[in-house]
Formats: sequence, structure tokens, C-alpha cells
Amino acid sequence: MRVRTVRPMNTSRSDSYVVEVEGLTKRFGARVAVNDVALRIPRGSAFGYLGPNGAGKTTLIRMLLGLTWPTAGSMRLLGLPMPNGRAAALARVGAIVEEPRFHRYLTGRENLSIVAAAREPEAHRRIDGALDRVGLAARADERAGAYSLGMRQRLGVARCLLANPELLILDEPMNGLDPAGMEDFRLMIRGLVDEGRTVVLSSHLLDEVEKTCDAIAIVDRGRVVVQGPIDTLTGDAPTVLVATSDDLRAQALLSGADIEPVDGGLRVGIEDERSIAAINRRLVEAGVDVHRLEPERVSLERRFLEITSRLEAAA
Repeated sequence: MRVRTVRPMNTSRSDSYVVEVEGLTKRFGARVAVNDVALRIPRGSAFGYLGPNGAGKTTLIRMLLGLTWPTAGSMRLLGLPMPNGRAAALARVGAIVEEPRFHRYLTGRENLSIVAAAREPEAHRRIDGALDRVGLAARADERAGAYSLGMRQRLGVARCLLANPELLILDEPMNGLDPAGMEDFRLMIRGLVDEGRTVVLSSHLLDEVEKTCDAIAIVDRGRVVVQGPIDTLTGDAPTVLVATSDDLRAQALLSGADIEPVDGGLRVGIEDERSIAAINRRLVEAGVDVHRLEPERVSLERRFLEITSRLEAAA
């Protein structure tokens, strides 16, 4: 019998976090790759673990999966202590660490069949549904060696789904995807979360993470420097973008506000939405034509650059 969808798991567990990390540190000789990290990942969310290349993202994932051991600190995965509960926890986890690898001369379906053979009998019955979920059903019987990097990323996710995982950990999963592929991937991730799963995306693609994830942690030089819901991290200090017939005069008229010149106008800090009408009234009454008066949503990229630039200045 062909299975067209991947069955949602039982999500009756009451604990709030799928990952809990305290004081996690990993040293390679004199180099500190992960530095005293505290991290909590909410259950049933899409969570982005963000940072530039070399920031320690993959090292932390490898520690969570038991592929390398921490120098110090403690970890809980799906409520189970690591490493004591490693076998039980990892049975409910699907992961891609760096680029997924496959047997090039076997088809996508055959590659999944090999993995399924090492799992419970139900894994074989999930193959068709997993291929369909990641958009590879029509290409499943082609050799994996002919797949693009983006298709191999998709096949890697399908391989994860064979275990019907409660938690998926994906390391740079959008590498090699074109814009249409990224949109499909976002929809797939949201569908997995809607089933009650938790998906952790380690990435440096800030725009894609902002469109996909509910919460994030930003890591820099091995440290988590901020974490929380995306709306909270990007919602501070509301601003409006103002363009006028005379921006220099407008800047002088609004001199009591937090204001800075930007391309095409001014960025003005406000207390709340009522301030927007006051700005417009002050400029118009002074004879300055207002061409643009638009609330600005702070992007994750801008917040990330503000945070990391402050760290560089303090270093």
C-alpha cells in the first residue's frame, strides 16, 4: 500500500523544550569552538540557529547528536539527559549534518530503502510519503548521482522522515536551492511544524530563516549572544521612513527625535503609531511636502548586523 503522507507523531509530552543546553563548551586544543552556551529550543516550533560561517553552529549540532563530546556543560535532548539517554533520544531525531551523502549509483528510492532496512518495518512504508513530501516523487527512480545539490538536500530530509521524527535538525539545508526551491522548502518546514514536530535550522541565510522560523538564537564566535521569538528580536525601537521635499529642513524640524539620514530620506524613531501623525503635521504645517511616511519593520538581517557589529567594537 502506498503511503502518501508522513503520519504525525504523538505529541502528548508536557515538557516545553526539545533541546536544553547549559554551559556547553567545546575546545579543540587552544581554540574554543563553542563557548559556555545556554540554549533552549521550544517544542513544536521552527527554530533558527544563526551565525556566520565558523561561528560554531555545526560543532554544537554534532555535540547534540553525540558525534563529538563537549569539554564542559550539560545537554538534554527531548527531555532525556545526554549522553545517558542518547539511544532513546536519537531514535526520535532526524538530522542532516553538513551536505547529505548518498550512494551515487543507486536511485533516490533505493538509497532510502537501504536506510529503512536498518529501522523498524514501518520505515519501508514511509518511503513513498517521504519522497512525496519533499517533492521528489517524480524523480525517485533516477540515480542519486544525477541529482543537484538541492535535490540531495531534499533527499536528505526524506531520509530523516523515515524515522517519523519528533525533532529534525538540519544543517544549512537551503544550500543549493533556487528561489522557487527555497519557497517550497519553507512550506515543507511549516507543514512539519504544523504536525507537531520541531525543526531546527542551522543557517547563515538570515532572510530565509526570518521567513521560516518562529524563534532564533544568534551565535557569534562560539557564543549565543541573543535568543528568543523573531517578532520580539525585530520589534524593538519602532521607526518610520520619511521622504520630503527638503530632507535637511525636515531633519532640523524633527531634531528632538532619534533621527538619521538613510538612502532616499530619513529614519525617525517613534514612541508609538500616534507619533506618525504628529510628524506629518509638524512637517506639513512648516511647508515641507511629505512624499513618504512609512512604518519600518526591522529585518532580522539588520538586527543581526547591529548585534555582531557591537560585539566587534567591544572586542
